[in-house]
Amino acid sequence: MAAPETTQPAGGFSATVLSADAAGLEAYAAFCAGAVYPPPQDPLWADAWLGNAGEEGVVALLSRDGAPALALALEVVRIGPLRIARFPGGQHANGNFPVLHPDALPAEGDRMDAARSLVGAIGSARPQIDMLALERQQKAFRGLPNPLLALPHTVSPNLSLAVDLTGGFDRLLKGGSGRRRRKKNRSQTRKMEAAGGYRRFAATSPREVDELLDLFFALKRARLARMGISDLFGAPHVQASFRRLFHAALGKSGCPFVLHALEVGGKVRAITGSSRTEDAIICEFSTFAEDELAHASPGDFLFFENIAEASAEGMSLYDFSVGDEPYKRLWCDVETRHADVFMGLTARGRALANASFAVTRMKRFVKQNPVMARLARRARKMSAQSES
Repeated sequence: MAAPETTQPAGGFSATVLSADAAGLEAYAAFCAGAVYPPPQDPLWADAWLGNAGEEGVVALLSRDGAPALALALEVVRIGPLRIARFPGGQHANGNFPVLHPDALPAEGDRMDAARSLVGAIGSARPQIDMLALERQQKAFRGLPNPLLALPHTVSPNLSLAVDLTGGFDRLLKGGSGRRRRKKNRSQTRKMEAAGGYRRFAATSPREVDELLDLFFALKRARLARMGISDLFGAPHVQASFRRLFHAALGKSGCPFVLHALEVGGKVRAITGSSRTEDAIICEFSTFAEDELAHASPGDFLFFENIAEASAEGMSLYDFSVGDEPYKRLWCDVETRHADVFMGLTARGRALANASFAVTRMKRFVKQNPVMARLARRARKMSAQSES
């Protein structure tokens, strides 16, 4: 592990920056004890994505008057000649928020000092990092405001969609749309029973984790290829990181990360990978088999069962995470806009930050304009087809 670098206290804040090797991640996990954090900053997630990343990962710990206050685990990626620090997992990390100790939450007037102390420490310890790209951040988490949004930020281009469960599952099945969901579920049940019966199960062993992930990666790759979309799950590093994550979560109290599957006639037809917080289940990814039973919508059926279980557990939210898709709209009644921070640490990093703000605004404009969004999807599909 590289020697930690600690900044001098400013406004009561002092920061220590470590490499994301075994010792650094152990220090991060210890810092997280008693803190509030979302799944993409969970020590299990950080270890899965950054395990022994060394200089390609950063652990930044901020204290206030000697007490733990705020922390970030970040991965460092290269884009051409530039180095960017971002939340581990990149586009797979959604609903981001720093590790935060509520007792040391900076007052509103101190949040800029806290954020600048952390950013300054990262820049000083890692002068080779050009920019921080802290995207898809929640403005608040478990009632706590996000101190990182004292930094320059803009609205993320993609919506996050969720289902409000506070009225119970029966509330969701009332009214015209609810009755249609119930009727569709009964029809799906009959079709699956006729196809040999079904069962929904969670992976509870390393073998089941590996089998479900192998199938998920294969099904997702085939489906995205047909849609003309690049496979965000295709890189070996991505697959290995998810494998480490779900292996590590086995047997942990509270099931922080879990794979669910729907098996019909002895064959797995749909898969979801989920994380959980104190009051919410978040669907991190999903897919289904496009086979002879696709007409029964096994993916929708699995979501029905997942949402019913989340409601029965007393969760207040089932979160479909980032992305506006028709199948999500069938359920969702909560829309959230996240925030993107782009902070240049070097001269060329500041230029990249300005460009990133402009690109994000353009993406948001396109996604909010139905005609432009259709044209963009068509162009993306044509480009993918021409490359294949």
